[in-house]
Amino acid sequence: MTQDISPQTTAAPALPLSPGAWALDPLYSSVGFTVRHLGIAKVRGRFTAATADLYVGGTAADVVVSAEIALASLDTGNPDRDAHLRGTGLLDVERRPTMTFRSTRIRGEDADWSMEGDMTLGGVTRPVTFAVEFGGLVDSPVDGRKRAGFEAAGEIRRSDFGLDFGAGLLGDVVKVQLDLQFTEAQGQGG
Repeated sequence: MTQDISPQTTAAPALPLSPGAWALDPLYSSVGFTVRHLGIAKVRGRFTAATADLYVGGTAADVVVSAEIALASLDTGNPDRDAHLRGTGLLDVERRPTMTFRSTRIRGEDADWSMEGDMTLGGVTRPVTFAVEFGGLVDSPVDGRKRAGFEAAGEIRRSDFGLDFGAGLLGDVVKVQLDLQFTEAQGQGG
């Protein structure tokens, strides 16, 4: 059970991260997805070009996560399928080059959190909720800077973003899986 940590809450648990900017470490992060094909099998893929920023305030109400994914970086492990998915009849990455996300609410405690926000694709914005698991916080033995790990999972509906092509071939629900590692900005924390 998660605790609501909205601005009206009087006793918010302490956040495990120090306030300030945290940057995504792309070497240890991934953005994956799963969608049904013909209703009987799953196709898994990932986006290889994504950026994200995490700003931590004094409470969960002050935390903001923003991200941008380059849709042309789609990779399902099959170049022909990837080219087809990027094309004008499907994702149309020429017209819709990016998908963005900005959080609107973070709540939870200990290792279990949820993040609500707005996802925008092709000029269409819809609310999305991710279940977030805090993986931990460590000092890197390489440079001494703090690293924080998170896993997040959520679902979007293609039809909510006007991507209703392939009905009967591709499922409407796309499951999104994120494995993210953020690095504390140099000189902050304590």
